[in-house]
Amino acid sequence: MRVRECLAAAAQPATRIDFDVPAGACDTHTHVFGDPRRFPLSQTRTYTPEPASVEEMRRLHRALHIDRVVVVQPSVYGTDNSCTLDAIKQLGSRARGVAVIREDAPASALDELHRGGIRGVRLNLETAGVVDPVEARRRVRAALERLHGRPWHLQLNTRLSIVDALHGDLAAASIPIVIDHFGGARASLGAAQPGFGALVDLVRSGRAYVKISGAYRASTLAPDYMDAAPLANAFIAANPRRVVWGTDWPHPDSTPPPGRPATEVTPLLQIDDGRLLNQLPSWAPDRVVRRLILVENPARVYGF
Repeated sequence: MRVRECLAAAAQPATRIDFDVPAGACDTHTHVFGDPRRFPLSQTRTYTPEPASVEEMRRLHRALHIDRVVVVQPSVYGTDNSCTLDAIKQLGSRARGVAVIREDAPASALDELHRGGIRGVRLNLETAGVVDPVEARRRVRAALERLHGRPWHLQLNTRLSIVDALHGDLAAASIPIVIDHFGGARASLGAAQPGFGALVDLVRSGRAYVKISGAYRASTLAPDYMDAAPLANAFIAANPRRVVWGTDWPHPDSTPPPGRPATEVTPLLQIDDGRLLNQLPSWAPDRVVRRLILVENPARVYGF
């Protein structure tokens, strides 16, 4: 509570939604940061967020007219998925989750995660500083082997250069691949930036899904981040059946100022998710396409 008195609470939409959000719409990228006394943070974390609760998430989605949600395991908990599983349990049948697991996690542990609502595994390559294609390929291949035969997907938090280098591995994967946050593309560089074509090709061929999520990570043009539009347009034009949408709520700042320890609490970013969701009709003017992005594609990936 003392943290919340000093720092900002998790962001809530300041802008009303100005289009008809279809029933069953899903926010495919959120996190929950629980009470650290109940859910201790990893000793090897790279940043320390302030809390963001399930009830705050419920308020967010009521304002956005969003019915379903995917809770993604944040890096600060390492491979302890307790907080994510607790959030899914509180949210019930409207929620699914994405876990982070050890490479040697036994099948019984994965079975238990599935019973708890987990439908995929995330590799936090970018957060872990994995920019070497050789190491990235090793981790991706190990995860694909571990998940082979399960009705799950592999989610990658990485950059375009890694997507480009691993294009063949991702295209040949036996389970769905989901790429976070515009694939790490930079809006200021446009659709011609190195590696972007490789991601578009994976989307076009149906070999990968891309999340048009966290536009503020791709762009610096607050508050609308309009220069992210060409990136979203390129993915949707390539294959609208392989695009999903997400907020990245509660918008953790995973890069504390230099010189500050990772244990120092970093305020959550104050992003207007109502304003960002209102960008979707400009990215996808056809309401049939919006239904694919918000409802049908997430239902397929996450098993709603």
